[in-house]
Amino acid sequence: MRIFLDTANIEHIEHGVSLGVVSGVTTNPTLVSMEGHKDYRAMVKKICSIVPGPVSAEVVVEGAPAMLEQAREIAAWATNVVIKIPATAEGLEVTSALKKENIKVNMTLCFSVNQALLAALAGASYISPFVGRLDDAGHDGMALVKDIVDVFKNYQDLTTEVLAASIRHPLHCIAAARAGAHIATVPYKVLLQMIKHPLTDIGIERFLADWKSVSGK
Repeated sequence: MRIFLDTANIEHIEHGVSLGVVSGVTTNPTLVSMEGHKDYRAMVKKICSIVPGPVSAEVVVEGAPAMLEQAREIAAWATNVVIKIPATAEGLEVTSALKKENIKVNMTLCFSVNQALLAALAGASYISPFVGRLDDAGHDGMALVKDIVDVFKNYQDLTTEVLAASIRHPLHCIAAARAGAHIATVPYKVLLQMIKHPLTDIGIERFLADWKSVSGK
């Protein structure tokens, strides 16, 4: 399972990439605004220059013609841009059109296997089931991830990758990997939590103490 960061914070992205574990980013105008930036295009281009893999950037208009026009504009910002399109009827229409133009789509706001299947048939490169939001509504978000993965496995011609989104904590990442998700997109805080373990810290302290005792330093 690959790890993407869900953020627009440049320092966090640079750190994740430097660790060698972050291979993509998902972002949107809200995340850009939270970082105090107003130039969405400039921020997406900056992120694309840092990240070696896909950077998902969201369309922010309604209606298939307007969405298609904006998607084409965003796709021209960088070669590794992926267009985030919502899982709606208009979103499917736009995804199908973009597929014919070799523009990759991350179909977002997925909450059912039906939506995921239709996204794959329309030509989406990625489908993003929102785990945390489903959990908040009293559903089992990770069960949806597993169901989508299981359905896709039945058909070799479905190449859409499952991207577990709305990840809230490290246990979500473990569950996503167990479910067979191709990607989990996580907040920076969760990435750091995945690294941290108290027994590792204790072990380092003991090793350093032992080294001091034998080295005389």
